Order: sequence, then C-alpha cells, then structure tokens
Amino acid sequence: MSRRGWALFALMSIIWGVPYLLIKVADAGVAVPVLVFARVGVGALVLLPLAIRRGQIRVLAGHWRWLAVFAVAEIMLPWALLSDAERRLSSSLTGLLIAVVPIIGVVLARVTGGPERLTAVRWAGLLAGLGGVALLAAPHLAGGGAWPVAEVILVALGYATGPLIASRKLGDLPGLGMTAVCLAAATVVYSPAAALTWPGRLPSASVLASLAALALLCTALAFVLFFRLIAEVGPARATVITYVNPAVAVALGVGVLGEPLTPAIVGAFVLILSGSVLATRSGLPRLRPAPGPSRPAPDPPARHLRSADRPPVRD
Repeated sequence: MSRRGWALFALMSIIWGVPYLLIKVADAGVAVPVLVFARVGVGALVLLPLAIRRGQIRVLAGHWRWLAVFAVAEIMLPWALLSDAERRLSSSLTGLLIAVVPIIGVVLARVTGGPERLTAVRWAGLLAGLGGVALLAAPHLAGGGAWPVAEVILVALGYATGPLIASRKLGDLPGLGMTAVCLAAATVVYSPAAALTWPGRLPSASVLASLAALALLCTALAFVLFFRLIAEVGPARATVITYVNPAVAVALGVGVLGEPLTPAIVGAFVLILSGSVLATRSGLPRLRPAPGPSRPAPDPPARHLRSADRPPVRD
C-alpha cells in the first residue's frame, strides 16, 4: 500500500477501536437515548452538508425502504443496545464480543444464498470464534447476567446484516449519502426519547468530551476516512481493520479504565481473532483461467459502506 493508504489504515484501526471506551465514559452521565441522539445528531449535521454538496442525496430516491431497514440494522438498534450493554459489561469485553461480526457475516452470506462455500478452514474459524465467545460469556451466563451479553451479540448481528443489505440492495448508492441520511433518520427517531430522558443538569466535562468524540471522531470523521481508505486500497484490504479494532478496545479498556486483563480475555482474543481470519478466507470456487493473455481485474468501485462478507468492527 502507499504511505497514504497505511496512514488511513492506521487511523481507522484506532478510531473504530475507541468507541467502546467513550461509550463507557458517556454512560456514566447520560441516558442511552441521549447518548445515541447526540452521536447521530452531530454526525448528521457534519455529513449531510457534504453529501448535499456532492449531489449524493437525490440519487437515493426510490430506495427509501431498504435505506430504512439498513439504518435500523446498522445504526438505530445496535448503538442503543451497545450503549445499554456497556452499563454492565467492560469496554474491553464488549469490543471482543463485537469482533465476531465477520464470523456472523460469513454465516449470513451463506444462508441467504451467497456464492461462497463453507470450507473446512472456514468451519474451523467459525468454531474457534464461537469458542472465544463462549469463553467470554460463560461467567456472565452463570452469574445471571445473560442479557448484556445477548445485547452485544444482537449488535454484532446488526453490524453483519447491515453490510449485506448495503451490498445486495443498495450497492449502486454512494456510501456518504447513505450514511448521512441514515444518521439524520436516526436523529428524528431518537429525539422524543432523548427529550424525555434529558439530564437535569449539565454532565461532567469527561462525559461531554466523550459524546463529542463519539459524534465527531468515531462517526462523522470515521466514515469520511473509511471512504477514502476504500478508494486508496480497495474494499478487501480496507476491511482488514476488523482484526485490529478489538486489540485497540482491549488496550484502552485496560490502560485507561483499569479494566482487568484476565487469562480468559487473552484466550478469547486469540480464538475470536484467529477464527475471524480463518472464517473470512475466500470460499469462492476457483475458476480456470481462460486461454490467452489476460489482465488483472481492477478493484471494484468503492461504493458500499461495508464489505458484505467482512464488515469492519466499530462503534
């Protein structure tokens, strides 16, 4: 990759590993609807003018139904569930559980008629990833705290479903315009609940800073940089940040918040990340090359918000 590509890759690997820490801090000062409303509202204010200036809103006409489904699966439900789950789970544990998104994406792509096969290597990856999830979830299930773990798994399911919808139903639409409209829709949906749960006094400086960073850094700037990363290195290489985000989440949780780094977390990290790498290896059948000279195919255009089979982990 070019230096620009490496720089964008490093930035995205860090930026989408940070939200778990910020959500944990913001949870201490505001209700979940306020947290989500602040994030999507500021994000929409930043991205909508960019999308309008680039003419990426008008082309969305006629796709509102699937855009609504995408917004619910990718933003509206996951961000609320994630924020609620982190009220009882550590940020590092949450980041690791979300790392199963690529594994769920592979399964969804297969059961919904995708062309890829579940090879022996991919099965090994799926089982390893599930083993990592079981290792993390077992203590919470035994202690009666199953719901927060279930919330995070539902978040991962949403994060895996959203890119599949974007790829199959919204593939010709610009990613920036899609994101801006979905954030704006989420702002409207969450505004009544946010108004009802608005804090009676001004939150602390750390909570306000976390909300601002979630909205500006981890939402608005993150999506702009991710589109540039796709354009620079191609969609396949861009999704490799999936394997770096959980490490950032764990490092920040342990180093900044003082969360414990237990043997179970280390073991689960190895199982989930190695499982994701194995499970997302190409399962497409190899085609015999046609006779005669051939040229390498260019990277597909960077139109999608995510890759269908290996969506990046964030938020």
